[in-house]
Amino acid sequence: MSYTIKNLRDVEDVAPRFGFDTIQEARFPWRALDAKDTGLAYHVIKPGQRGSAHRHQAAEEIVVVLAGSGQINLDGEVAELHRLDAVRVAPHVSRAFAAGPDGLELLVFGPHREGDGEILPDDPWTS
Repeated sequence: MSYTIKNLRDVEDVAPRFGFDTIQEARFPWRALDAKDTGLAYHVIKPGQRGSAHRHQAAEEIVVVLAGSGQINLDGEVAELHRLDAVRVAPHVSRAFAAGPDGLELLVFGPHREGDGEILPDDPWTS
């Protein structure tokens, strides 16, 4: 088929599988959409929660704030985020998100590169 329609809420939340469900929802609908080259992630960070950092070796990403507010930590530099802000993140830059009192809802776009992501072990918010 030349197109696929899927509601983001109907895609599996994988956060419980990785022990992040107290912090956020994490849905990766590119699979459900049968996308071959385009990566897509939908994240909902719960109010007042801070996530761990990750980075990519090759993939550039664009993050769009759908709702709420919070912060993004980019290699230790923290910036405020508000509804409809868009952030481009180059490969190799670590990124982590913190939600404000109303939570933080994000769409993340980039090329799909299997095995390109790396979750970083250190807490980006304490340094």
